[in-house]
Amino acid sequence: LILRGVIVVNGEGAPPNGPADVLIESNRITEIRNLGLYSPVSDEKRIPVLPGDQVMELDGHYLLPGFIDMHAHFGGDEQGVSAEYVAKLWLSHGITTIREPGSFNGLDWVLAHQERSNKNEIAAPRIFPYVGFGQGNKGPFLTEQDTRTWVKKIAKQGAAGIKFFGAPANIMQAALDEAGKQGIGSMMHHAQLDVVNWNVMDSARAGMTSMEHWYGLPEAMFDDKVIQDYPLDYNYTNEQHRFGEAGRLWAQSAEPGSGSWDQVRDNLISMDFTINPTLTIYEASRDLMREMNADWHKQYTPPALWQFFQPSLISHGSYWHDWTTADEVAWKNNFRIWMQFLNDYKNHGGRVTLGSDAGYIWKIYGFGYIREMELLQEAGFHPLEVLRSATYLGAQVLKMEDQIGSVRVGKLADLVITEQNPIANFKVLYVTGHFKLGADNKPVRVGGVKYTIHDGIVYDAKELLADVRRIVSEAKAGDAATR
Repeated sequence: LILRGVIVVNGEGAPPNGPADVLIESNRITEIRNLGLYSPVSDEKRIPVLPGDQVMELDGHYLLPGFIDMHAHFGGDEQGVSAEYVAKLWLSHGITTIREPGSFNGLDWVLAHQERSNKNEIAAPRIFPYVGFGQGNKGPFLTEQDTRTWVKKIAKQGAAGIKFFGAPANIMQAALDEAGKQGIGSMMHHAQLDVVNWNVMDSARAGMTSMEHWYGLPEAMFDDKVIQDYPLDYNYTNEQHRFGEAGRLWAQSAEPGSGSWDQVRDNLISMDFTINPTLTIYEASRDLMREMNADWHKQYTPPALWQFFQPSLISHGSYWHDWTTADEVAWKNNFRIWMQFLNDYKNHGGRVTLGSDAGYIWKIYGFGYIREMELLQEAGFHPLEVLRSATYLGAQVLKMEDQIGSVRVGKLADLVITEQNPIANFKVLYVTGHFKLGADNKPVRVGGVKYTIHDGIVYDAKELLADVRRIVSEAKAGDAATR
């Protein structure tokens, strides 16, 4: 397969370079030939076309590494969405690799989809299954030996890592130590129920691979308290309380640039600790109306998922019981400080990756990931820094940087092709495109990923999206028929 005339964004931080011809043989990049500045390009400069070759004429198109979503749930019975719906939305947005946190559909289920994806029997990204800590165990771990036995078991079954929420310190230590010995990764949502005993610094010292979201980070920088200043009627199970007070947490932590702030930042960086913030999944907290009325809901949100997002005492992340202006203002301030830490962390050499956590809180698969790019740019990242976080740095965490994460000879052909320049405007990566005024004074939508190449196989994003729209329309018809 020859990609002709593309502008290459390599994902490692280099600026765009091209035009270039790119040769893919089987599923690997075997040549990248820069064609120089001369126009038109002479045939002698191009990669020669041999009998049996396939050629894609892509003059002026942008070529990027496949995107890596480091927090990508498949959904399931709770959300009422199919694996096909989710996977095709990921691929149509250029996501070629996912880290599946928790494997809440069951490890066997995720491993089966991983195998089928590896064999290219289904249209789905490359899958790295992580298992929720203790999944399949009868009750919490009581001994360190039981903990180690479980870690060895899931590693043998094929788990790529473990997702933690919290446990006693000796159990956490044993699990992380054994995970290191077994060569599997680790990630943690530092839940409020255990964060006072085990925050981000404890995780990093014990060998944790990455933290998810941001819980546990402000707590590690408390100067004037040990426990968050909860209202006296607070109940963690009440998600209005849980998320409402979470939006007031960064304001209770150390000031940016203070000794505690700098010390935690530098210590985490010295331990090669990764932050996977998933800013996008909390965005409804600072602007609920925006997320409820996003452009893509009409065509791409099935009725079961739409219902799951509604205010509820049962559905996780549906905490809009009485969401006020004060709650949104608190979250806007929360984002401001959180973003400042992320940018500071990156500027001092820390690794920040991209994850979406879509399927909750009004976030749709694929769309939420592109929004995460925009939010990191809002935090102060240059677009090339954003793309590096979305590709090469994620590959590092997965220990796959020699195979994926950048456009280099010898690497797997996981690639994204767009007609528009995503560095100038990440909105052109949404499958709904970028809304703008055309030369004829009429509004138009431009952009959307044109092709996603995964493991050397070319997927037409528009064909994938047609399948997704069919799934949604059939679900809506079935929903209407049952009413």
